[in-house]
Amino acid sequence: MSETNYTTLQELLEIDSPSGYTYDACDYVMSYLKELGHSPVQTNKGAIRCQLGDNPTLAIAAHIDTLGAIVSGIKSDGTLTFSPLGGLSLTGAEGEYVRIRTLDDKTFTGTILLNDPSSHTNRSREATNRNLSNMHIRLDEEVTSGNDVADLGICIGDIICLDVNYEELSSGYIKSRFLDNKAGCLVIMELAKKYAEKNIPVEIFFSNYEEVGHGGTCGYSESVSDLLVIDMGVLGDACEGNEVSCSICAKDSTGPYDYRMRQSLVRLARAKNIPYKQDVYPYYGSDGSAALSAGNDLRVGLIGPGVAASHSTERTHKKGIQATIDLCEAFIEDQFAG
Repeated sequence: MSETNYTTLQELLEIDSPSGYTYDACDYVMSYLKELGHSPVQTNKGAIRCQLGDNPTLAIAAHIDTLGAIVSGIKSDGTLTFSPLGGLSLTGAEGEYVRIRTLDDKTFTGTILLNDPSSHTNRSREATNRNLSNMHIRLDEEVTSGNDVADLGICIGDIICLDVNYEELSSGYIKSRFLDNKAGCLVIMELAKKYAEKNIPVEIFFSNYEEVGHGGTCGYSESVSDLLVIDMGVLGDACEGNEVSCSICAKDSTGPYDYRMRQSLVRLARAKNIPYKQDVYPYYGSDGSAALSAGNDLRVGLIGPGVAASHSTERTHKKGIQATIDLCEAFIEDQFAG
C-alpha cells in the first residue's frame, strides 16, 4: 500500500462536521472518492456509500460526524446558552474556541466558559461542578444584550463547532479533537485508494449521525451481510488498548460483537504480526450496535486505533492507524482470497 496521507486526515479534521452539519465534510469525501475513480452515492439522510466492487457482501464503515453543540438560548447579557450534540465533555470543552454557523451562512467566533469565569471575582470557580446551567458562550462581538445578538443574525438552532487544534508530531503522535472518528474515516479512505483498481465485493460507508445514535441504522447495500465498523479504540484504566495498536472490541455497553468475526480478526492480527489489543468497552456504542438495534441481519465487528482522552483533547499514533489499515486489508484478503 502507498504511504498513508496524513494531510488528508488534517484537512478532514479541519472541516466542521458536528452531527446534523456534515455537508462540507461529506462533499470533501465524495470528491476524494470520485478522484480515485469510484462512484459514491449519498443516502437520503446524507451518509456516503461507495461500492468497491459488484454485489458487496462486506461493508466497512466509519462515522464522519463529530461532537459539537447547538445554540439553545440567547441571554440578556449577550452570551449564549448551548445544548450538546453528542457526548461533549463540558470540562474538556471549557475554554475552547468555537465557531457559530448561522442559517444565513454567517460565521461568528466565541469561547465556551463557566459563568463568572474570572478567578479574581469567583472564589468558588475551581470547586464548581460544570453543567449546562452554569456555562455559556462568550461571543467575540460587541454585544451586551439579547437584541444585539439577534441583530447579528444569531438565533436558537445555530450550530456550534469547536476548534480541533491539530498537531502532527515527529514522534508519530497526532493530537486533535475528533480523531473519534475521523481517524477511522482515514482508514477507509486509504482502503478506497488501495482497491481503486480492483473489483472486490466490499463497500465503504461513512455515516453522519453516529454521535447521536442513529448513524449506522440503515443505508447499506442489500447484498451486505457483514459489517466491520472502524471507530476509536477506548483507552483508560479499565482497558488494555493503547495508541500504537489496533483495538478489537469484544463487547461494549450494548452487548457483544460477532464472535466469529472477532476470532478471524484476532487470528489475522497474530499471523500478520499486526499490533492489537482486545477489549471490553464499558461506556460505548457504535454504528455497529446501532445497526443491530435497528434490526439489521448482519454479523458485526468493531476495530479501531486507540484514542486517548476520548471526547476531549484526543491523541492517537500513526502506528495505531496503520495497524487498523493493515488489519482491514488482511480481513478483506482473507475473506475474498482467490
